[in-house]
Amino acid sequence: MRIVGFAASVAMCALSLLLPSGPASAQADCKSVVAPSPFGPDDQTGATNRITPAVTKAAAAEIQTGVVTPMAFNLVDGVPLFGTRFTKTILSSFATVPGAEYGKNKLSYMEDTYLSQSHVGTHIDGMGHIGIQDCYYNQTPMGKYVTQNYLKRLGLENIKTFATRGVIIDAVKVFQAANKLKANAACKGPCLDQGTLITEADLQAGLKMYNVTLREGDAVFIHTGWGDLFQQFPAQNALYNEGEPGISKSAAAWLASQKVVAVGADTWAVEVLPGEDTTEAFPVHKTLLTDNGIHIIENVRTDLIAAKAATDNRATFFLSMTVPKAVGLTGTFVNIEAIQ
Repeated sequence: MRIVGFAASVAMCALSLLLPSGPASAQADCKSVVAPSPFGPDDQTGATNRITPAVTKAAAAEIQTGVVTPMAFNLVDGVPLFGTRFTKTILSSFATVPGAEYGKNKLSYMEDTYLSQSHVGTHIDGMGHIGIQDCYYNQTPMGKYVTQNYLKRLGLENIKTFATRGVIIDAVKVFQAANKLKANAACKGPCLDQGTLITEADLQAGLKMYNVTLREGDAVFIHTGWGDLFQQFPAQNALYNEGEPGISKSAAAWLASQKVVAVGADTWAVEVLPGEDTTEAFPVHKTLLTDNGIHIIENVRTDLIAAKAATDNRATFFLSMTVPKAVGLTGTFVNIEAIQ
């Protein structure tokens, strides 16, 4: 399906899910639409509540060599963006012209300017990102908490930490081993083609390859090879955004049952697209974010850590968050790394 048709169908599905079926003033019964938080009626944090000091201490044992592997793409102009999203980076230089320097030491400086939406490049979906009608995580009637500039509930500032164990699941290796890999010719390396469904059995097979059992508080990352197209920007932007391999609804439910705190992939939505039911809009997002408070991390660079896992025969690591490459940065932006 071409991107125009797919985007239109997603938009129509999203509208049918988000618009109330009754009068404009009708409000959904959030208790019948969204599951309650297991952390109490006032919870705004979600699954990162599971990252206790004990979880972080146990995860620190994953640091054996100290090798740091990047898991994020640098945010630069031209990368593939979903729908009408936009990003623009501008580097401003000051006092670099001879004679314009500051002070007798002739100081000059640089600054970055970002004109960007938050869901571009490698990014984290927070609890305030996805809802059904006006119902968001923990049965929150979001309409009353929206202001012009920010959310009064479920903002990303409520996140605890991602100082936890990360696990890479190499879906490419799983499909190769099962002799069911359907690739895309535009990928320069092995990749799953768009529309390829990754089931809970596939995830379990990927864990078994490295003798890993998921534990509460883990962050799971899935390597599909689709990120190969991201790295070919802007040449393959349309193809990258046209669809993607991804997890099924039942796989998402299984991951939630394992009490993980985040699910990431080298795709722009983590879930399979076109979806299992083309009349549904992003059902995996609803399962993970809205019902279970599990963060979704999209456009993750998984190829390097997947290759490292294959070389070292170790698929677990300490998940670290730093800042992306820039002259300076506010605390709003994050970057993810695997430390082994």
